Amino acid sequence: MKDNRYSLRALALLLGYPDATLRSHLSELMQAIDQEAAIPAARREELHALAAELNRMDPMDVEARYVETFDRGRATSLHMFEHIHGDSRERGPAMIDLMQTYEKSGLFMAPEELPDHLCVVLEFASTQPAKLAADFLGEMAHILTAIFSALLQRGSPYAAPVAAVLELCGQRVQAVPIVADEAMDDVWQEPEAFDGCSTKGQSKPGEAQPLHFVRKAAASQTQGAPV
Repeated sequence: MKDNRYSLRALALLLGYPDATLRSHLSELMQAIDQEAAIPAARREELHALAAELNRMDPMDVEARYVETFDRGRATSLHMFEHIHGDSRERGPAMIDLMQTYEKSGLFMAPEELPDHLCVVLEFASTQPAKLAADFLGEMAHILTAIFSALLQRGSPYAAPVAAVLELCGQRVQAVPIVADEAMDDVWQEPEAFDGCSTKGQSKPGEAQPLHFVRKAAASQTQGAPV
C-alpha cells in the first residue's frame, strides 16, 4: 500500500480550525499532498479549491463558517463518538479505550485534546504503517461516510477532505441519506412550567397525561408505629 502519512497529517491540519497560523501554511500542506500523490488527482483538485477559498475569504468569515459547519449540529461533528454514543455514558469508556490505544503507540494527548476528534484520529493514523492506518480508519468508514454525506448535502467544501480520508483507507466514497439535525435552539430550549413539558418519552405522547399525587403521612401519625 502506498505511503500516505504526509497526506493524513495534511488532512488533519486542513480539517482543523482555520486560524491565521493554519492559513499561512496552506501552500505547504497542498505541496505535501501533491508530492505524496496518495490521494486521487480529482480529489486533490477539490482540496486545492478549498485551500484557495480559505486564503481568499475574509478571515472572520472563514472562522465563522468553520464553527457553523462543525460545531452547530451532530451530523457534521468531527467527534467520532458523537455519532455513535451521543451524550450517553458509553462515550466515556470509549474515549478512554481510544486514548489507551494512542498511548500504547507512545503518543500522549495534550490536556485540551479529545481523542475522538477526527483531526487527532488522523494524526495518530499518520504515525502508523500504511496498512495499519487504513485498517484503523476503515473501522470508522461508516461514520466518515455519514459526515461526508452531511457536508455534501450542505454544499460544504469540507466534504472534500473527508472524502479524501475515505479514499486513503480504501473505501468507496458515496453519499447516504442523512437525518436532519434537530435545531440547536430546540435542543437547548428549557420547557415552560407544566404547559411546556416535553412529551418525549411519554407512553402516549400528545394525549393528556394524568398526574398522581401521593399524600405524605404526618410525622405525628408515624411516631411510635410498630415496625
